[in-house]
Amino acid sequence: MKRKYSYKAGDKLIEREYMYIPARYVFSIILIILEVAAVVASVAVLCYYVPYFYLAALATEVVCVVRICSSDDNPEYKVPWLLVVLLLPVAGFMLYFLFYKRTLDRSLVKRLKSQKKYDYAYDDYENLFRLAERYPDGAKVARVLSKISGAKVFDGGKQEYFPLGEAKWDRLLSDLESAQTFIYLEYFIIEEGEFWNSILDVIRRKAAEGVDVRLVYDDFGCMTTLPADYDKQLKRFGIHARPFARLKPSADGEFNNRSHRKIAVIDGKIGYTGGINLADEYVNRIVRFGHWKDTAVRLEGRAVWELTRLFLSDFGFAAPGELPVNYELYPEPLCHGKGFVIPFGDGPRPVYKREAAKSTIMSIITSAKRYVYVTTPYLIIDNDMCTALEHAALGGVDVRIILPHVPDKKLVLEISRSYYPRLMRAGVRIYEYTPGFIHSKVYLSDDGVAMVGTVNMDYRSLVHHFECAALLYGCECIPDIRKDLDATLAASAEITEEDTRVSLPRRMLRAVVRVFSTLL
Repeated sequence: MKRKYSYKAGDKLIEREYMYIPARYVFSIILIILEVAAVVASVAVLCYYVPYFYLAALATEVVCVVRICSSDDNPEYKVPWLLVVLLLPVAGFMLYFLFYKRTLDRSLVKRLKSQKKYDYAYDDYENLFRLAERYPDGAKVARVLSKISGAKVFDGGKQEYFPLGEAKWDRLLSDLESAQTFIYLEYFIIEEGEFWNSILDVIRRKAAEGVDVRLVYDDFGCMTTLPADYDKQLKRFGIHARPFARLKPSADGEFNNRSHRKIAVIDGKIGYTGGINLADEYVNRIVRFGHWKDTAVRLEGRAVWELTRLFLSDFGFAAPGELPVNYELYPEPLCHGKGFVIPFGDGPRPVYKREAAKSTIMSIITSAKRYVYVTTPYLIIDNDMCTALEHAALGGVDVRIILPHVPDKKLVLEISRSYYPRLMRAGVRIYEYTPGFIHSKVYLSDDGVAMVGTVNMDYRSLVHHFECAALLYGCECIPDIRKDLDATLAASAEITEEDTRVSLPRRMLRAVVRVFSTLL
């Protein structure tokens, strides 16, 4: 089912089609709503008609409040849930039982653990020692990431930074054409159009030639962009596709745990990550929110091994059933380069017992001596992150954050802007990318440290989603990142104190939505 829409590109009027929400998703959403309503209504009826049942419900509500207060969760997550439980009699604690849980189901964890047979063995002691000599703070981060996510320190190999999606597009097509053994692709959003269709043409040919082509796409992320049975359609071309965390008609919190990763691996020798999804707006073939600014990084060398491992873990997670690998996953690299690369994954508990990406970003901020530049589409951060940014700025570090001026979600931009006054009072400089929407997720410090990946500065990205990034120390691509961020700053408008003054109704709106921002 498709609907047509049109837009202007210069003087031309261009018509396109997009998918309705397929019936499978509509059915699942309706069942979830009905399930929640039935549970809440049943308890409400029992409270009204059954003697003393209301006292039991009240006692349950007290237990919920105690459990929330005593949990190890971030206070920013606990406060809105306390309000839900306290302000919505009966319904509040029922919603708590249905949706509060943020950990993966045991069966899913077991499925993930079964993929460990595809892990690689690599001793990074020497690289860690050399990293500690040049970047002592980086060695600390590496040890933390090793314990949380199993990440390793690799030599720099070769890296190539792409300041726009268009640049990545051309390079990726060329690399896909060179594939001999396998192609692994994992993206949050895939949408039929020029970008994806050009890639599909190549991987269809490669699959016909005997190359093992595997694809993971997020079921929720592609809800309005792909048919519900797209994996079956691709199977006819010899492409092994799996939707990640298929949306089910079940009222629980599992739908929060999306795969927000963007990974491409070719023959275990070339790997990509960054913010760019496989849809036309990411390469400015269509215009939805002004100019779309996004970035990616291409890796060669042993660092690609970790991207391969992350992909296979997600591929196995996405659906039960074994699809064997009968080729070399982790070939020895032909290239070596200066610097160090630490690709890593992040995700929900208990797979990741702590927040790997948040720890890394905090370290980049707190260890900076001269400057920290950040690009992110969303700024929905907790008090820890706020304090780290403030302390860096108060300590004389030039802290600059670049956000979109044209939002993809207006309410989210209002939440982001609610943080401006506090950060600016501490000396943090805020910019908005005036040509349009910036989707880039880049963190750069002191011309020596950078992180490029899929991690936004928002609660959903830092806590719920499966994410990935490449942490770079002293790598050859860092000057290119600095050059790009300087150009992006030049194309952006700095927010002034006058810009932060808004009407009382707008301040009230921001205050309310900010309280519940961790639940959005």
